[in-house]
Formats: sequence, C-alpha cells, structure tokens
Amino acid sequence: MPFRPRYTGLIDKYRDRLPVHDDTRIISLGEGNTPLIRLHNVPRLLEKDVDIYVKYEGLNPTGSFKDRGMTMAVTKAVEAGSKAIICASTGNTSAAAAAYAARAGITAFVLIPDGKIAMGKLAQAMMYGAITIQIKGNFDDGMQLVKEMTEHAPVTIVNSINPFRLQGQKTAAFEIVEELGRAPDFHCLPVGNAGNITAHWIGYSEYAPPSDGPVTEACTSCDGHCPYGGGGIVGSRPTMVGYQAAGSAPFLRGGPVAEPDTVATAIRIGNPQSWDNAWTVQRESGGWFDECTDTEILAAQKLLAEREGVFCEPASAASLAGAMRDVRDGKIPEGSSIVCTLTGNGLKDPDTAIKQSSAPVITTEAQLDAVKTAILDNMD
Repeated sequence: MPFRPRYTGLIDKYRDRLPVHDDTRIISLGEGNTPLIRLHNVPRLLEKDVDIYVKYEGLNPTGSFKDRGMTMAVTKAVEAGSKAIICASTGNTSAAAAAYAARAGITAFVLIPDGKIAMGKLAQAMMYGAITIQIKGNFDDGMQLVKEMTEHAPVTIVNSINPFRLQGQKTAAFEIVEELGRAPDFHCLPVGNAGNITAHWIGYSEYAPPSDGPVTEACTSCDGHCPYGGGGIVGSRPTMVGYQAAGSAPFLRGGPVAEPDTVATAIRIGNPQSWDNAWTVQRESGGWFDECTDTEILAAQKLLAEREGVFCEPASAASLAGAMRDVRDGKIPEGSSIVCTLTGNGLKDPDTAIKQSSAPVITTEAQLDAVKTAILDNMD
C-alpha cells in the first residue's frame, strides 16, 4: 500500500510560499496541519442554516497558533546568526518562543505580566528553559520594554512585529482553503495584538486571483509587492471579523486601553502592535470588529466543550461567541460558511475551566454497590 510522506512542518510544506532558501536550517516541531472541525450541535442550537467550522490551533506543538509564526521567526533569527530571542507575552508567545529556542539551541528571554498569566503557559516557558522575567506591569508595558531592549542587547524580537511571524501564521489560511476547496464566506478570530487576523488575510490574499499591485496593503514584508501572491487558487476571499474582550477592546474604543482586563488572558492587550494592518484587513475584506463580554466568552468555551468535545482556552472562544451572536442577529446571513479560529488549547488555563465546570465530581467508597449507585443516580 502507498504511504504518505512524513509531515515535517509548515515551512517544508509551503517552502515555495515562504522566505527561506534551500540551505536554510529549518527550526521546526512539526507545527501546522491542525484539524478543521465542522460543528454539528452548535448550529442546531442556533436554529440557523449555517456551516460553522473551527480551526483548532490548540493542537500545535505548544498548544497555540503561535507555533506557526515562531517556526519562521526563529528559523530566520538563526539564519541571521542570532544567539538569543526576546518577546513580551500574555503566555502563548512565551511558550512558543521558549520551545523553538530550545529546539534551535539558543536563549529565550520572555517578559510576562506578574500574576497575569495562566499557570499552564508559565509552566511551559519555565520547562522549556526560557529566562522568564515577570514585570510589575501589563503586556503593553512589556512590549515597550522589549522594543527598547534591542538597542541595548543583541537579541531578536519574535513578537508579531517581526514580519516573519506573520509569514508563518498565514499558512493557516492555506490549510483552510485546501481543506474546504474554497475560502469560507466569513472568518472569525479573537483579536489581541491583531497579528493573526492580519496574517490570515495575507494568506487568503495570496491564494486569491492575480493582482496588478500588492495582494494586500497589510503585508509589509515584501516591499509592497508579494512574490507569492495572486495564485488564483480560489476565486474569493472571506469577510474577516475580529472579536475582542469587552474589557480589552481598543478597536471598539478607538484607541489604546490603558488597563485592559478580561478573563481571556491571551487577548488582554490594550495597545495592539498590528493596529494599522488590522484596520486595513477590516477595510479590504468588508469585515468588522466587535466585542464580547467575559460571560459570553466563558459560555461559548463551555458550550463548545460540552456539545462538540472541543476544549479551547477562553480567548479562543471569543471567535465562536461573537460568530454565534452575529448569526442570531442576521449580521452573518443564513447559508454562510464560517470558520472560527480557536487560538489555544483549553489546558493552557485549567483553573478558569474548572471554576465554571458544572460536571459533577462524586466521591464514593471503592465498592461496586457504591459506584453502581453513583452511576445509576446520574443516568439521563
């Protein structure tokens, strides 16, 4: 019987669409190739004729979409001779940076907000061997420090201001198109630093029909004209929709939020670094930004786990929470195909999940009759 070639990561798969050379040393953990899961039960609850898919990025090697960008960022840093990388993080970036630095044999410095990071993410950064610096401030303070630090130490920034991060992250759009056979009508994402919505738009644009100019003004890594763009693989691009947490919604407030606050720690960012690019995506795609309350986000996280068997972290659920509301309100019309990006795995933040779980935990004697009673009393 024929065998498939071993999957070795997104850079090898999409080498002709990424800025790497034949002799580039690829730093990979087999990222990408994540499942696109069609939801069955949630659309029934909405009582609307829509197809909803979730792109489960929580099954990347470190449990989030950040791995897509980090494989490119660290590969290019190593290619340039860098011995150390640095990032500010609400958790997922630090985990990815630490893992890929370990893989490359270089040092990772990560700045995280003291007491404002989910324990699963902190554990990852520490286990991967990163030098972790907890600052008495938020992500935005850390981001400013990271940018200033490059003037004082030979380190490469691997936050999403690094253009190679977006080049890696755009491959999620490639995978979606290849699996669906077309672009979805709507693509919904959580928005924190806003690099991911930008990256997806770049990917969709590169698979769209040829253009005389740049495939999108949001891509700044190719001097205004993308050498990979205009592939004509699909005939359309989706409407891009970004959802923020209500306590951390600068796109809805018209400017930076000084003290962002939300249970969705991965998007607790008040001053997005991809601000201009994200507005370009909104304009070019005909999309919009909106906000979800923490209550809506947690309800969507719980619904997705209990009704579909998909466990994502709270920030991820913002995409589904917003999409469901817009489907109910008719802003996303019936007959639409929708992809919601789930940016991170639910195990990133187990404490939040346990607090809202309603599943019973029963303590009983280790005897057949006691266990039988516990089961029969809880049968539907």
